[in-house]
Amino acid sequence: MNGWLVGGIAGAAAVGVLLPLQALINARLAQETTGALFASFISFGVGTLMLALALLVTRTPLPDLRTLSAQPAWVWTGGLIGALYVLCATLLVPRLGAAGLVCLVVAGQMIGSLLFDHFGVLGDVRPVDAWRVLGAVLVAVGVVLVLRPVQAPA
Repeated sequence: MNGWLVGGIAGAAAVGVLLPLQALINARLAQETTGALFASFISFGVGTLMLALALLVTRTPLPDLRTLSAQPAWVWTGGLIGALYVLCATLLVPRLGAAGLVCLVVAGQMIGSLLFDHFGVLGDVRPVDAWRVLGAVLVAVGVVLVLRPVQAPA
């Protein structure tokens, strides 16, 4: 396995560890301030400032206005989806717990990914087969096990 792939896998796992922490931090900010919408706004604001700083530090060239205006309208929905995720996570993590939230998000990602792959949404067609369905079913079983009501000790 090459170094870039190993690094990418480690980076993805590290980000995965941080996502529930982000939801917990945002939920705490929501509790201590005026709610989930404000906390989500702050989260996106801080993230936007950090990305702007990264663009400056790396001297990444910015596209011109013509290039940006030539893009189809749907390319702007990525930020909308991200904001919706952050807001939902901020609202739900106090009720579901970090593990419950992540399990439901992963289950939704699995279902969406299988459908998007199968129909070639924005990429190559990758048909759903029995192994992929089995994997999704196992994820669903995991969600049920994580979300099951906690039993009080006898």
